[in-house]
Amino acid sequence: MNPLELVGAEPGPAFTVTLDGREITAVPGQTVAAALWAAGVTSWRATRGAGRPRGVFCGIGVCFDCLVTVNDRPNQRACLVPVRAGDTIRTQEGTGHGD
Repeated sequence: MNPLELVGAEPGPAFTVTLDGREITAVPGQTVAAALWAAGVTSWRATRGAGRPRGVFCGIGVCFDCLVTVNDRPNQRACLVPVRAGDTIRTQEGTGHGD
């Protein structure tokens, strides 16, 4: 495909997901992290020991600061997981396994 053809590209219609029960609008092609950022959410995980807030740090899936639970699957890297209509996203404490 010619990259110039993408200049007029527009995302598909917006849809909603939930973060801890709160509805958030997302668009096709966004990651979970991008949708959360667009909604003004910058932190969605707390560290295990001190409970310090975490969100996106590296943005490329190398670190593990952006972990969330998506559709009951803990430890999903928000910067890598594509958001899908109807996703249920939960903030996560520590490893997400109730430790």
